[in-house]
Amino acid sequence: MASNPAEILGVPKPSWATEDVVMLQDMATRFMTEEILPRYEEFEKNESFDRESWEKAGAAGLLCASMPEEYGGSGGTYAHETAILEAISHVGVDGFGIPLHNSIVAPYILHYGSEEQKRRWLPKLATGELIGAIAMTEPGAGSDLQGVKTSARRDGNHYVINGSKTFITNGQLANLIIVVTKTDPSAGAKGTSLIVVETDDADGFERGRNLDKIGLKSNDTSELFFNDVRVPTANLLGHEEGMGFVQLMQQLPQERLQIGGSAIAMIERALALTIDYVKERRAFGKAIIEFQNTQFTLAELKTEATVGRTFYNHCVAEHLEGRLTPELASMAKYWLSDLQGKVVDACLQLHGGYGYMNEYPIARMYRDARVQRIYGGTNEIMKLLIARSL
Repeated sequence: MASNPAEILGVPKPSWATEDVVMLQDMATRFMTEEILPRYEEFEKNESFDRESWEKAGAAGLLCASMPEEYGGSGGTYAHETAILEAISHVGVDGFGIPLHNSIVAPYILHYGSEEQKRRWLPKLATGELIGAIAMTEPGAGSDLQGVKTSARRDGNHYVINGSKTFITNGQLANLIIVVTKTDPSAGAKGTSLIVVETDDADGFERGRNLDKIGLKSNDTSELFFNDVRVPTANLLGHEEGMGFVQLMQQLPQERLQIGGSAIAMIERALALTIDYVKERRAFGKAIIEFQNTQFTLAELKTEATVGRTFYNHCVAEHLEGRLTPELASMAKYWLSDLQGKVVDACLQLHGGYGYMNEYPIARMYRDARVQRIYGGTNEIMKLLIARSL
């Protein structure tokens, strides 16, 4: 019987994993296994999901789980979001861009949107009619968000947006995009504003190519171009211009915690698959698990993974209590994604030559894991943020 990634470490359920959170994770796991996994090779080949999968996820209650019920969500918390993102990684459909949609895009609208904006956008994000993205990175500005050049100039009751973005997750499918702009280019960080662009009727908005990535092939990642795109001033997030950088700094810890969550979930899947493999695969007349090198390697990996899972669970508990600091979130993001790279690499090695073959899941995990140390702020930037707290 195949090992269960959710149980491979034997770490007790944390207090936040209440009955409804566990039930949601079980349901999300079934949904991903039955609805998404059979088509995942197709999505990987097409380098994008389809809108139907998003709408099915919405109908199943897997979109906007932590948004209030009055806005079409499920009324949950980040604990429910981590149940969904862990199900995605445990099943191995890591390219499904739900976590960004759920716990990065939607919270900006919930926390900073007006009542009218929340009622207008959140219910459609919950059904999958709207697919969310956030456009931060530019060809010349990555981790340094103060270097953003995309501008939003006021013209009556509209903004006119000009600029380009790149590496935008969900970029080919998204039709609600939070754009990081400069409303006052002379004011540095204080001139940054977040403006929502609904792309379906936006003249001057263009999608560039779906970028050819090493891994996470099924997750559409795009260039976006804004050429005199007119957006109502009512689409500004927040009561006034210039609050964008503060809003980003307040929300980035949850994004970084989420990256840590996908890291530890993939670690658990890698270990489960590898332990099954080394018990079955034989060399020199015995199972690979019987070699001391295999035992020592897996003992070390399981120990570090257990530390990682315990740390992630602690960070989630802190977040649910409103105590997750930017430093702690940075620790979770950098350390868990570093560990993810180490574990997946060692697990591939234990597969031998088969680990290098794309038909084995560990090969895809090896490719998909690499970007975790880059997006959401590189791990080097995470260490700078942690160092500021010393």
